[in-house]
Amino acid sequence: MFEICGLISAKDISESYHPVKNERKKEKIHMQLLERLGIKHPIFLAPMAGVSTPQLAAEVSNQGGLGSLGLGASSVSAAREQILQTQNLTDQPIHLNFFCHQSSSLNNGITAQWAQYLKPQFEKYGAEPPAALNCIYPSFLDQDDFLQLVLETKPKAVSFHFGIPHAHQIQALKNANIVTMVTATSLAEAKAIEAAGIDIIIAQGIEAGGHRGIFNQHLDSALLTADLVKLLKQHCHLPIVAAGGIMNGHQAKQLLDLGADAVQLGTAFVQCKSSNANEAYRQALFQQPVTQITDSISGRPARGLINQWHIAVDLPARPSVPAYPYAYDMGKQLHALAAKNQDHGFGAFWAGSNVMQIRALEAADLINQLVLEMLQDLDS
Repeated sequence: MFEICGLISAKDISESYHPVKNERKKEKIHMQLLERLGIKHPIFLAPMAGVSTPQLAAEVSNQGGLGSLGLGASSVSAAREQILQTQNLTDQPIHLNFFCHQSSSLNNGITAQWAQYLKPQFEKYGAEPPAALNCIYPSFLDQDDFLQLVLETKPKAVSFHFGIPHAHQIQALKNANIVTMVTATSLAEAKAIEAAGIDIIIAQGIEAGGHRGIFNQHLDSALLTADLVKLLKQHCHLPIVAAGGIMNGHQAKQLLDLGADAVQLGTAFVQCKSSNANEAYRQALFQQPVTQITDSISGRPARGLINQWHIAVDLPARPSVPAYPYAYDMGKQLHALAAKNQDHGFGAFWAGSNVMQIRALEAADLINQLVLEMLQDLDS
């Protein structure tokens, strides 16, 4: 049994973890997914739009996990720049993530009510709510520019949140030998993913930080990660990546034992210096370890650290929120205004429910520690 007496090197991990060198471990590790993706460890970096960076993605990939770029909030040109930067920093596999939400038109009546409701919050900083809202986040479904970018840059894998790509998009990715993954929060979504010909299901439990991957934002099964993994393992045939509430290797190993083929962590990596989180966000992760789900920030349900959105905005008499991502445009403007006045209470500080277990480790060290903890449980 391994003693945890500090961090260990990548060489030590590689030698002790390599399945060919230990048949007992080979039985425990789901090799098919690792071989398909070309990675050493069943650990994915969650693709966190706005927080992920080429540096963070490369550090995870270079340490044997699957690094990622969350590109759902990026323009095509900005996405290309991030991909190329990452590929310059690592020759290991990475994966890209895009949003597949159903685009909605802006309801002027709902928008006007929402602006009036938030007016007192804007007035605290001597401003008025914006007169118009923009669709700040495009959907992969709406045009093929992002598809062409993926085909051009050829990542190992691409994942999707909020829904499933069009059939022609999936086929084009398959023809290019790019592995496809889609987030599921329920059995119904997982069955739809399987029927669409996707390669891997990312099973996102209710504990996950950030946006729920639900296809229909009004229909959330709210399943725990462990329960979702068990349910999908029973009814689906695709590889399963468990996501939500995972902060250490012991939790990861438990989910692998339940049938997951890999695990995906996001909150644990936000505090890394190579992430794009600002200092207020990093500090809040350690100082305010309570989270709640709200749709008032962006227009879709998302779990984050409790702040003014949950306390001052999500009141019982709150009106309907504009559609995603229009509501996010107003939310970001309010946060930017407040931040200029040294108030970070309206920040979208996404975090999972187990954020109180967060550790101050850089990405490579965190991967090492996760693997060491997984090995410890394996040998126990």
